Amino acid sequence: MTNAAPKTGFSKNTKLKSALLQHKPISTSGFSERLFGMLFSGLVYPQIWEDPEVDMQAMELRDGHSIVTIGSGGCNALTYLSRSPKSIDVVDLNPHHIALNRLKLAAFRHLPSHSDVVRQFGKADIATNSHGYDRFIAPNLDPQTRAYWSKRTIAGRRRISVFDRNIYRTGLLGRFIGAGHILARLHGVKLNDLANARSVEEQRQFFDQKVAPLFDKPMVRWLTRRKSSLFGLGIPPKQYDELASLSEGNTIAPVLRRRLEKLACDFPLKDNYFAWQAFARRYPDAGEGALPDYLKADYYDAIRRNTDRVSVHHATFTELLASKPASSVDRYVLLDAQDWMSDVQINDLWAQISRTATADARVIFRTAAEKSVIEGRLSSDIRAQWSYLEDRSLELNAKDRSAIYGGFHIYQRASA
Repeated sequence: MTNAAPKTGFSKNTKLKSALLQHKPISTSGFSERLFGMLFSGLVYPQIWEDPEVDMQAMELRDGHSIVTIGSGGCNALTYLSRSPKSIDVVDLNPHHIALNRLKLAAFRHLPSHSDVVRQFGKADIATNSHGYDRFIAPNLDPQTRAYWSKRTIAGRRRISVFDRNIYRTGLLGRFIGAGHILARLHGVKLNDLANARSVEEQRQFFDQKVAPLFDKPMVRWLTRRKSSLFGLGIPPKQYDELASLSEGNTIAPVLRRRLEKLACDFPLKDNYFAWQAFARRYPDAGEGALPDYLKADYYDAIRRNTDRVSVHHATFTELLASKPASSVDRYVLLDAQDWMSDVQINDLWAQISRTATADARVIFRTAAEKSVIEGRLSSDIRAQWSYLEDRSLELNAKDRSAIYGGFHIYQRASA
């Protein structure tokens, strides 16, 4: 595990800046990139918004696999541990995500029981969560991560105290969801009423009658024509352009409507904790529905037993792979990072993937739009080393409960 001190200022985070900034500051695109970078330099995803159950099916994950994944909120790597892989390298450019990943790993190692882990990460408004942190977790953290969670906010509270309230209402995405709820209330709609639905049919009725009409409101259409309005979803300017290309009228309102419809209607509410966070702004209580996969009791023992197999790195995916020997990685999880990348960055990344991949390696990633972003952009030599599992990708994309992406993609190492 790397021990670089978590930083908070975007201006000091050269890794994040180099990944985001591709245009001159005085250009319109350059200004959008820098505004997004300022917002993205804080905590963005308290919870990951990729479905780890879909990931594990796509990877055909099993004992002994070596995995490299982007960290984000940390839920995915912890879920993968339930399959007892040989190792997981977690990389992330955002130092707040690094601190969160290390906190979650330490909680599984050192909190006394499964119920304590659930109380720490699955329940809101538990005023004693920071006490559990002080007693069991803090003494076992590296100094940099402990200093991060002990730091005082502008309000004078320690960062760790957010777990006494509701961390999922914080971060860039949490605040974006909150703004969406306020916008809906201005139009007379309480989005959290979806939690009262008792069947998929009632979910559909609520969406059709309450949610769908919001996308025809002038204010919503005006907002969704502006790239900056969606920075709270973690959508950078380049991703916005991909989404806008799917609709007429220079607005992504129709795209967002379809994605939100899938989230609200395609899965029973009791099975979809992503929908609970989007509409109820919390996880379901006992009897209401399932918690995130990494908090399930059935996974707890394996995750706790395997936490020492995870290393967390403040680095780019390409940097981490460059330090690894050839033919040493079985599975790669890129999330949606390639949507941000230039052709040069994508080819550099896949050159390292191809060098480090084992004979049966798989790469999975998501895209804002439906098509795979690497097609037509990889060099022919690199592309020839990989087979696209298109049918399986489409099948699993339909099963992704988070519903916010247009495409899910699986690439298999081609036979020699």
